[in-house]
Amino acid sequence: MKHLNFLFLISLFFILGCEDVIDIDLNNASPKLVIEASIQWENGTTGNEQKIKLTTTTGFYSSEVPVVSNAVVTISNQNDTFVFTENPGTGIYICTNFSPIIGETYLLTINYNGEIYSATEKLIGTPAIENIEQNNDGGFTGNDIEIKFLYQDNGIEENFYLTQFTPNFTILPEYDVNDDEFFQGNQMFGLYSNEEMKPNDILNFTLHGISEKYYNYLNILLGIAGNNGGSPFSTPSATVRGNIINQTNSDNYPLGYFSLSETQKATYIIQ
Repeated sequence: MKHLNFLFLISLFFILGCEDVIDIDLNNASPKLVIEASIQWENGTTGNEQKIKLTTTTGFYSSEVPVVSNAVVTISNQNDTFVFTENPGTGIYICTNFSPIIGETYLLTINYNGEIYSATEKLIGTPAIENIEQNNDGGFTGNDIEIKFLYQDNGIEENFYLTQFTPNFTILPEYDVNDDEFFQGNQMFGLYSNEEMKPNDILNFTLHGISEKYYNYLNILLGIAGNNGGSPFSTPSATVRGNIINQTNSDNYPLGYFSLSETQKATYIIQ
């Protein structure tokens, strides 16, 4: 052990004594279109206002994310086409007359830089949050606060869920995905615990019904991110292909995913 400590001190000496900044010359790939198209219909609202964000990938050392302007963005179903118009210069495209219908299949189409990107997805319903429980004797030590919210699974079909936890004491939300493989038709629950959580803290959580393909996609992203409080919608360390296809040039595939969910939200104050 003394030998290891000695080597550590020697290494630390050289690290602290080095003042030269070393820039590593990295090869930059051609920018790819990044599409954030998560349509969320909060239960109890009309769901008419929705947004889609378009950016591109950039170099490792860049401090800014380039936004994409002048794209033509629409979502359509068998009866209607909904146009998304950019808030100028932001890369955020907004629709104010969207019509969400549970079980309906929607087609996303993006025309950008002479290429057509598209994806289809169904709008998935979400069960109501029925109850919230607090356990003050949770965790491995038996001293952690655990918050559990319960909801009833639909026993007629296979279901998949995304849960977003947003406490008031952390910067970024946390995410979890699960399915009803072992809970078919039974009551299910989401569980949140954080060693920093204390009485009077506020925990917001959102339950999304999602498709099986989106569930698989998020499982990969959360595995890469380690689900350590980071966002699964930020750029991953490895390329993960979503459901959006470049119809013009398949080699120039985009990043991101097109999803539609009904959401159930709740807020709980820690007791």
